[in-house]
Amino acid sequence: MLQRIQTIWILLSVLAAAFLYITGQDVDVFGNLPIISIACIILVLVGALSLFSFKNRKRQILLNNISIIINALLIGVLVYWMQNLSGGIDFPEKGIEPVFPSIAIICLFLANIFIKRDERLVKSVDRLR
Repeated sequence: MLQRIQTIWILLSVLAAAFLYITGQDVDVFGNLPIISIACIILVLVGALSLFSFKNRKRQILLNNISIIINALLIGVLVYWMQNLSGGIDFPEKGIEPVFPSIAIICLFLANIFIKRDERLVKSVDRLR
């Protein structure tokens, strides 16, 4: 069902990917290749698919784990970009981009915890029947 706590955590991770898409428009890591934008779009799509696959909890956990891996790779790319970025007054928001994938990873871990708790609850009810 959509009115579970893991839905809120997954929705927060999707919002973090959307905010990264908004703030990451000026990130230029490997030339003209928009890696951050593509990854954010993939994260939003995988998050939406995970959000609406509430009847299949194993698929939901798998999609959340895929999102965690993509977010971890995004943190690595963004840290690499920040290391190669020259400082100065031209870039006042230097350092905000890796915060959003970090928030998404924490939210997805919490969502997986609550999904596993629901899975254990359903299995315990099935044993009683």
